[in-house]
Amino acid sequence: MSVAKISEISATSSQSFEDALQQGIARATKTLRNVRSAWVKEQQVLVSKGSITEYQVNMMVTFVIDD
Repeated sequence: MSVAKISEISATSSQSFEDALQQGIARATKTLRNVRSAWVKEQQVLVSKGSITEYQVNMMVTFVIDD
C-alpha cells in the first residue's frame, strides 16, 4: 500500500504556461522524491502596457511517501 502527499507550488516563466509548468516540476523533483503527478489548479498572466510579461502556474504536486 502506498501513501501519497500533495504539495502546492507556484512557478513563473516569461515564455509560456508550459515552460512555467516544466520549471515548477523540475524544481519540485529536486526536493521531493517519488513525484507521480501534478494537477494545474490555476493559470494567470501578468500584463504590462498591453503585453503579457509573465506566465504563472499554480499546481498541486503529488508524491509518494517513502516507507
